[in-house]
Amino acid sequence: QVQLVESGGGLVQAGGSLRLSCVASGNIFRFNVMGWYRQVPGKQRELVATITTDGSTNYVDPVKDRFTISRDNAKNTVYLQMNSLKPEDTAVYYCNVRYLTTYSYWGQGTQVTVVS
Repeated sequence: QVQLVESGGGLVQAGGSLRLSCVASGNIFRFNVMGWYRQVPGKQRELVATITTDGSTNYVDPVKDRFTISRDNAKNTVYLQMNSLKPEDTAVYYCNVRYLTTYSYWGQGTQVTVVS
């Protein structure tokens, strides 16, 4: 069974920074995509950024040049460094790992609140 545990969320002022971490455990295929998504009440969960096993990254436009996704394959850990945070970044952030087209797992989520 695959488990994802996020940490690092919290309350921060606009312009500040936070770093999210997500540790994956269990039987995970070696070649996978790890990513961060976010969700606000009443809206669909949306993609923030993804990173492949070989380090290729993808970001949505609203976070480009502010957020950086990285991973440590040896530790099965993915990070999201969030800088220049804005109130509109407030959401629950979820970690995801997916592989072999079929398999997709989610963490429990961590709250990020940005106040102006």
